Amino acid sequence: MPWTFPVGSMLGDSRSLVLRVHLPKAGITKTTAFDAQMTVGQACERIRAQVRESDQTDGAKDYGLFLPHEDNKKGLWLDNSRTLEHYILRNGDTVEYRYRYRWLYIRTMDGTRKTLKVDDSKTVAELMLMICTKMGIYNYEEYLLARDRDETDRERTMTLKRSTGHHHHTGTLMRDQEKMEKLRRKLHTDDDVEWLNPSQSLRQQGVDEKEILLLKRRYFFSDMNVDARDPVQLNLLYVQLKDAILKGTHPVSLEEAVYLAGIQCQVQFGNYVAEKFKPNFLDLKDFLPKEYAKIRSLEKKIFQQHAELCGLSEVEAKVKYCQFCRSLKTYGITFFLVKERIKGKNKLIPRLLGITKDSVVRLDEKTKEVLKIWPLTSICKWAASPHAFTMDFGEYSPDEYLYSSNIRG
Repeated sequence: MPWTFPVGSMLGDSRSLVLRVHLPKAGITKTTAFDAQMTVGQACERIRAQVRESDQTDGAKDYGLFLPHEDNKKGLWLDNSRTLEHYILRNGDTVEYRYRYRWLYIRTMDGTRKTLKVDDSKTVAELMLMICTKMGIYNYEEYLLARDRDETDRERTMTLKRSTGHHHHTGTLMRDQEKMEKLRRKLHTDDDVEWLNPSQSLRQQGVDEKEILLLKRRYFFSDMNVDARDPVQLNLLYVQLKDAILKGTHPVSLEEAVYLAGIQCQVQFGNYVAEKFKPNFLDLKDFLPKEYAKIRSLEKKIFQQHAELCGLSEVEAKVKYCQFCRSLKTYGITFFLVKERIKGKNKLIPRLLGITKDSVVRLDEKTKEVLKIWPLTSICKWAASPHAFTMDFGEYSPDEYLYSSNIRG
């Protein structure tokens, strides 16, 4: 949703704007008058000139004006090129003259952790080039940061949303939403991942300075070029695909699951050694999707597959794993649980829709089998609101699909 602050008018028709300027580093607040039509950059210069405590050891360019939010974790950095009146500030409002840099803690799915110094006033999209460069990733446009929360945290959040919003809904609607939430968790849709909004800053989204964010591939455009010559991206792609296979995001048959588990063994343990790989050596839940993980007899088949890969290096095994995953029909699809209007009725039913780099696909809710494909060029019209996104395929399909972001309550 767009970032907004309470709108109010300035006193009278005067261009004078009196603000309370807080300096967190010095721990003081002073009242200062400004011309409402001066730029934020000019306001910073006046603060430095008039407030002795604003003389910081860091350079002036490293400081800026920050508009705090009622949620202490949030706030908005004011753009130096904008005027003060652009932000509809009122007399008596508090702004902060503060250091623009912060520490950002990042981890990747392979366990790598990085601590980076970033400009807190930049949007997430503007930070991605620097972040990915530091991580050894060249195609930064395909990566994004996500909240690093496990299933327990997400369920707690959803429960809170349902409980706080309960009085707004009828019992039937609540049951419908709970059914959708249960189906969404089972299908492992993109809603499982709390992606940050690339058009907003970390502060706008309430990212705490101690919070650890997850760096993941968000889009699949140039991944076909990832191979042994790019070990950093190869490893990140391998780990992300392995996670998707084990979670069931990409459904595989029993034979395919065993094949991939054998490759995973080659990656993790190297060549098969009979004396080492005894029965019950593997914790199958770490090698197979949950629907197969309780079949103990599969361990022997995994070892047989593993033995056939003798001599394959770790990098070569990762390439083999990724190549196989690319052959899956669901590869590169971002899944969304949506609602479809029933023809002739004012009723919506759950449907699984997927988005690829060049098409929209309709999938079976149980097997994720691709049932229908529409090229992106076939979208007749679309509409967006703060809570929903609607697509109409016109003559290509009589169906209309609605993605609602407030299904969860």
